[in-house]
Amino acid sequence: MLDPEIIKKIEQSSLLQALEAVCELFPSGIVFSTSLGQEDQVLTDAIFKNKLPIKVFTLDTGRLFYEHYDLLSNNRAKYKTDTALYFPDAKEVETYVAEKGINGFYHSVENRKKCCEIRKVKPLNRALEGARVWITGLRAEQSENREHMPILEWDVQRNLYKFNPLIRWTYEDVLSYIETHKVQELPLHKQGFISVGCKPCTRAIEPGENPRAGRWWWEDSHKECGLHSK
Repeated sequence: MLDPEIIKKIEQSSLLQALEAVCELFPSGIVFSTSLGQEDQVLTDAIFKNKLPIKVFTLDTGRLFYEHYDLLSNNRAKYKTDTALYFPDAKEVETYVAEKGINGFYHSVENRKKCCEIRKVKPLNRALEGARVWITGLRAEQSENREHMPILEWDVQRNLYKFNPLIRWTYEDVLSYIETHKVQELPLHKQGFISVGCKPCTRAIEPGENPRAGRWWWEDSHKECGLHSK
């Protein structure tokens, strides 16, 4: 395990310094999973612009907004760097749809979590194979489940370090970085979609609502898909 003093130093560093410090600690095997949201675009900008040795990937669930693909294309044009795409297993998707229906995730929490497992969790696990550090764009403000997450932790389930460099950032910090560095973002954010997932599972939020209130909006709770569950 890492020395607590090293973790403390990373906590007190700027975003770029923190990313560079982790790259020095782990010369290989660092990956970043982006959902193309505002936090993840901040990290993508810092990684690509500074040519850090970090593999950036995203999960194409097959149910994303068109705007996601447009932003992927715009990122490639701006940074001259590709984002790797991971897809769900076609046979598993076909079986799920045959058994539950094309929109079966609306019918029960169990159905929805099964859909997330097929379209997101399993592809993520493939993407993380062989990785030593998994970088995320999680922030403590986003949900109760994330309030007490540390900046750097050992993920026992996946046998790697999970690095959350924005965990103590506020939403205002994110917006400030985007404006200062002219970061590209999904136009959906200007339409009330703050946390953006698959199209049928995301709605715009009302003023004052929690940023993740628009995710799986028909459910009373269970506002995680399994990617970041403890």
